[in-house]
Amino acid sequence: MKRKRTTNDTPTRDQPSAQSGQIEPHIPPNPIPHSHSAVADISGPRSRASRLPVSVFDAYKFRLFLNQPTNQARRESPRASEKNPAAPIHPPSMAQQQPRRVLRVAPPGRGGARAEAEGEAVFPTVQAAGDAVPLGNAVRTVIRLAPGVYREPVYVAKTRNLVTLAGTSPESTVITWDNTATRIKHAQSSRVIGTGTFGCGTVIVEGEDFIAENVTFENSAPQGSGQAVALRVTADRCAFYNCRFLGWQDTLYLHYGKQYLRDCYIEGNCDFIFGNSIALLEHCHIHCKSVGYITAHSRKSSSETTGYVFLRCIITGNGDAGYMFLGRPWGPFGRVVFAHTFMDRCIKPAGWHNWDRSENERTACFFEYRCSGPGSRPSNRVSWCRQLLDVEVENFLAHTFIDPDLDRPWLLQMMAIKIPASA
Repeated sequence: MKRKRTTNDTPTRDQPSAQSGQIEPHIPPNPIPHSHSAVADISGPRSRASRLPVSVFDAYKFRLFLNQPTNQARRESPRASEKNPAAPIHPPSMAQQQPRRVLRVAPPGRGGARAEAEGEAVFPTVQAAGDAVPLGNAVRTVIRLAPGVYREPVYVAKTRNLVTLAGTSPESTVITWDNTATRIKHAQSSRVIGTGTFGCGTVIVEGEDFIAENVTFENSAPQGSGQAVALRVTADRCAFYNCRFLGWQDTLYLHYGKQYLRDCYIEGNCDFIFGNSIALLEHCHIHCKSVGYITAHSRKSSSETTGYVFLRCIITGNGDAGYMFLGRPWGPFGRVVFAHTFMDRCIKPAGWHNWDRSENERTACFFEYRCSGPGSRPSNRVSWCRQLLDVEVENFLAHTFIDPDLDRPWLLQMMAIKIPASA
């Protein structure tokens, strides 16, 4: 039986059915938002234990180092005092370059009144720390989470921009809740967060320039509960590093804006990466828990620039063969690219699904490029998907896909990692 979404702005999506001359191309280096943290570069997907965490803040300092003038430039450029003898000479400081505010959240179960420790505010819940960020915020605010399981829904409101949510590791720092599209328990009203799938996220981000690192976002609703979102992002220029997104159906809702995900783990069974944003997922682990679809992109016209690109990712399954589709078009022009990605045998030979609408086959943009593994079978794919050529894939792997404004870039290339410029 088909089940309708209660979301105001989204179409119905159903539960999955059981059936349903080589030139090596240039692969661009990895991006980093102007934000707060990242993970060291890796040449291919690796185990989580072998990753070396690198703070985006450290990468920012490295950028400052690179921007320092050379000895020759110092000799050729007059000092400020020579140009203007009255001008004082101040060495650059990190505070002058990028002001930051740090808020801390107490370990779960240790609530109580707001306290002060080492000059930093300490809050009893993640939501309390988020609410302390002023509307219209213009200063990068880092919310540091103590290890533990935070059982609460979290809402980052519009104009509460420039927030970084930082944990110690995704295994030890977890935010979890069990809302579903038909049952939402939240301190915010439905007028604020929305209804149905749109409003059921464990964490809802609407403030721009958001960053998360070393955090797990979980929707703990059990299998069969229907739409149950772990994270919804309705904000521009957001980045996630070494995070986990746990759930079943509709785990990760990349609804609007531009997002960059690196070294993340995403699991689910039905449309568990969906929405209509521009997103680059790099070196991510996609785990297919049972029969269904990985992606459901909702691009509605050919003029939209949105789409999902999976670059150097790993797709794994539960051991069974041929039960998962790479995606289906939630919108008729849905656009998804898998490039240099390992696919386990859980992927169906056909690869893609038309959502039981033959007209979608003329408009959906489903592409693959030099993927590998037992689930990568170009000769068995549906006729309306495509294997990209070297000259075509550049449009999706180039830095400009995720960061199209060359005059005001939001991702900086630092130490082989993309870091938000706002960090």
